[in-house]
Amino acid sequence: MTPDADPSVVQPLDAGAYEEWDDASLVGRAASGDDSAFAVLVRRYQGPLFRHALRLTPDRRLAEDIVQEAFLTAWRRLPTLQTPEAFRGWLYQITTRRSIDAFRARRPEQPVDTTAPELDGLVAAEPGPEARAEQRAQLGDLAAALQELPVAQRAAWAMREVDGLSYEEVAVALGVPVSTVRGRIARARRELVERMGSWQTTRD
Repeated sequence: MTPDADPSVVQPLDAGAYEEWDDASLVGRAASGDDSAFAVLVRRYQGPLFRHALRLTPDRRLAEDIVQEAFLTAWRRLPTLQTPEAFRGWLYQITTRRSIDAFRARRPEQPVDTTAPELDGLVAAEPGPEARAEQRAQLGDLAAALQELPVAQRAAWAMREVDGLSYEEVAVALGVPVSTVRGRIARARRELVERMGSWQTTRD
């Protein structure tokens, strides 16, 4: 810092310096106006949030718009986030609300993408060609089954099982008590077991 620098103004670091920082540290910098720190958060969550929005509104262009709007909203509201450690759940909350509103407004009658990109988190890291093809077929069936669930159950199940959020983070994202989240996920699991037969995914 130069002698004439304003100590109240955060001096941005090189973007590469932030890559290993945890969310809370990045949020602290970004909330002070450091857009380089926020850019790292965008890169970190852009893919997961797009897949999350796509699960709730099976329209790729709409999902892209929702995620872009969610990041803009997060950037504007970041100084109001009192607990930086809650950033992930808070960001999912913004995205989920926008996705559910869009789903309820449009209810698009559109075939489910059988490649199921929104479920990539369930694919094994390096399966063989045959195993990968079988997984993709199963995920296509799962994507179709998920679309039959009430949107609130679908959101809760996917955030927990696919994205790996804690029950507490899912509760923040949905704006409901943890007990409600557990109930929705349990009902979603039962429905999916019935629809999918013997194939299911659990993460406890």
